[in-house]
Amino acid sequence: MKGYVHSIETFGTVDGPGTRYVVFMQGCPMRCKYCHNPDTWIPNTGKQKSAEEILDDCERYKAFWGKDGGLTVTGGEPLLQIDFITELFEKARERGYHTCLDTSGIIFNENNPALMEKFDRLMKSVCLVLLDIKHIDAEEHKKLTTHSNEQILAFARYLDKKNIDVWIRHVVVPGITFNEEYLTKLGEFLGTLNNIKALDVLPYHTMGVVKYENLGYDYPLKGVEALTTEQGHEAREIIRAAYHRVKDAK
Repeated sequence: MKGYVHSIETFGTVDGPGTRYVVFMQGCPMRCKYCHNPDTWIPNTGKQKSAEEILDDCERYKAFWGKDGGLTVTGGEPLLQIDFITELFEKARERGYHTCLDTSGIIFNENNPALMEKFDRLMKSVCLVLLDIKHIDAEEHKKLTTHSNEQILAFARYLDKKNIDVWIRHVVVPGITFNEEYLTKLGEFLGTLNNIKALDVLPYHTMGVVKYENLGYDYPLKGVEALTTEQGHEAREIIRAAYHRVKDAK
């Protein structure tokens, strides 16, 4: 089996613990307004690689991982290629690699038994999930990504039941997610889960504008200023405070 790969980063430091070998998969169903990798959207394009090709290349860099590093698969949306990711992670675990899945969970569907069998199998070889929650409000999520967040939140609850460690990622955008009500609701939702190990608040930036121009796309957030460091700290504290209020009330 081969997967469609957009690119590979051999010394990633922001996609999971330690130093990571990061595989960016091709294809994504969402169209997030702040996406800085629009070149990963189109499925069934890019370089085709087998699990063995990727893992054999990983071996060249394994000595630099230390005790915390490993393999991260991101995108695009890697779960669009769930069969390939499962094979890759199963073979990675056989080699003793720490495996990390960076996903929005958008394809999760608890009402699809065949798909759920695939998720159950995949989770047996996943050490950590980086779960990207785009927006906590259902309607605002649709405006931001063109999709509902219903299955994403269901996926978060599924991971909790499976006792899969999760790092939450949340991009904070002025005028969209930089909002005390929404940040509070996100913290309250996270407080209902028992598997959250870290929270990454990612300040919105405009580095993707050039990619849109090069691809001939209109940039959806033209004119929106980048979030400041201070605003990022403020957003994180609002989420954390709401999270701990829920935890303390249990």
